[in-house]
Amino acid sequence: MTGKVVCQNKKAYHDYHIDSTIEAGMVLSGPEVKSLRAGKANLKDGYAKIDAHGEVMLYNVHISFYTFATHNPNEPLRVRKLLLQKKEIRKLIGKLKEKGLALIPLKIYFKSNGRAKVELGLARGKREYDKRAALKEKQSDREIQRAMRKDK
Repeated sequence: MTGKVVCQNKKAYHDYHIDSTIEAGMVLSGPEVKSLRAGKANLKDGYAKIDAHGEVMLYNVHISFYTFATHNPNEPLRVRKLLLQKKEIRKLIGKLKEKGLALIPLKIYFKSNGRAKVELGLARGKREYDKRAALKEKQSDREIQRAMRKDK
């Protein structure tokens, strides 16, 4: 069960087929948490990688400056460590060795206990014709819904 959603990566669902998802904690500073609570984050170009030390790192996720921070302003695009169990990381390493798979952040949210979490998706890139087909399907579903509402 997710709590307050801070931001979602809607572009990821358009550009990728999401095979599975995993929840991870984030190592954040105090001003970054306050900035997230204010909804100042962007996942648009973000991705996650497993580094040489076996740690999962989050890249290109923009968390804005917190305007009322008195000291140590955070770098908005800094690399952030994700918190996962070793068993989960080993499973991810095995899956990421497959060609064409990437680890993409899908949303950042706060759980009911106040902890900030990121939902990562194991994603496979879509081809251009897949994207067009998905848009056509979405459009036809909307038209069907409109027709059903008019019939009532």
